[in-house]
Amino acid sequence: MDLHPILSAMRRNKVGAVLIALQTAVTLAILCNGLFIIQQRLAASRRPTGADEANIFVITNQWVGGSKDLSARLQTDLSALRSLPGVVDAYATNSYPLANGGWTEGVSLKPNQKALETPAALYFGDEHGLKTLGLKLISGRNFTPAEVVDRQVTEMKAPAAVIITRELAQKLFPRGDALGRAIYMDFQKHEVPIVGIVDRLQVPWVSGGNWGSTFNGSSMLEPFRFLAQYTYYVVRVRPGSMASVMTMADKKLFDINRARVIEKVQPLRDARREAYRDDRGLAVIMGVVCAALLAVTAFGIVGLTSYWVAQRRRQIGIRRALGATRGAIVRYFQTENLLIAAAGAALGLVLAMGANLWMVKSFEMARLPAAYALVGAVVVLLLGQLAVLSPALRAASIPPALATRGV
Repeated sequence: MDLHPILSAMRRNKVGAVLIALQTAVTLAILCNGLFIIQQRLAASRRPTGADEANIFVITNQWVGGSKDLSARLQTDLSALRSLPGVVDAYATNSYPLANGGWTEGVSLKPNQKALETPAALYFGDEHGLKTLGLKLISGRNFTPAEVVDRQVTEMKAPAAVIITRELAQKLFPRGDALGRAIYMDFQKHEVPIVGIVDRLQVPWVSGGNWGSTFNGSSMLEPFRFLAQYTYYVVRVRPGSMASVMTMADKKLFDINRARVIEKVQPLRDARREAYRDDRGLAVIMGVVCAALLAVTAFGIVGLTSYWVAQRRRQIGIRRALGATRGAIVRYFQTENLLIAAAGAALGLVLAMGANLWMVKSFEMARLPAAYALVGAVVVLLLGQLAVLSPALRAASIPPALATRGV
């Protein structure tokens, strides 16, 4: 097709062509980054914690009154929970995956090495912790009963040993020799041996905060029985027995001691839904925004093309009278729109990459893959072709005699 008549017509309608190109560019830039954000949020909400989420529930227990016998209360509660039918194991801790609250500690390879500390989420637990969570021990061993001691909230007690995640081990010891090596903790000046490495254990927070996305798997377990007014009992059950065990556990604990408040008895899968509620909400909002932008862009193309058709009725009629087929008229308008949309898509790719670089710098987002930009460009080009199709068909259906009479 000869592009000269199309380019001449576009020069006479510069404002309309520029509007469509700019609208396409802005739509592409927002569409690419919006879809990428949706993908990132949904992918984050599907990250495995490393625990047997389908068969774990958490009891949030708060003691009322004095706290002199917390160790005995804790041991009694745990023994009762482990004895319930359907229970695989149970332990007490300061936090759990998806809790959205917990402790962190700086880890280094030398004492007083503050500048090079690696942040790690801190979980307390006894020798029952690995089995309760269903963690996969890939190297080393579990805690021994002799290593597990009581720890009050305000105590700065050093652990006898630690178990860390594979991710944290790779950060600390890139050569892969973490097992058996020693590390140093915040406020502690003596070394602590690494006795085990688990495949994965997500930190309590779903967002990495100031530490970024690489913090998600940097967790560490310490052999402490957590003695506090406010603690969590983590219970793992056999498949299919969750509901019955949760009911029995609640009743059993109150039968043992009523000087408590059980704030929540929650399956870990429900904790996942709560923890990622904001991410799912943002994904929905971004999806609606992207759909609305595509619709506005499509209607804009339809409106401007319809206006051009009305302006060029006589030109179209003359072309039809000179032998142009309906297909040629349709191809004319589609080619015209493709040129405008392609210019807008090229500008949109630049805007999309620029916006992504700004978000990477400002919000620690991942870099936008080129595939997203290319797919977005194809989407807006196809959208433009579909949007112009109806006005083009109407233009092709104008009888030559009517058009040339100006009717």
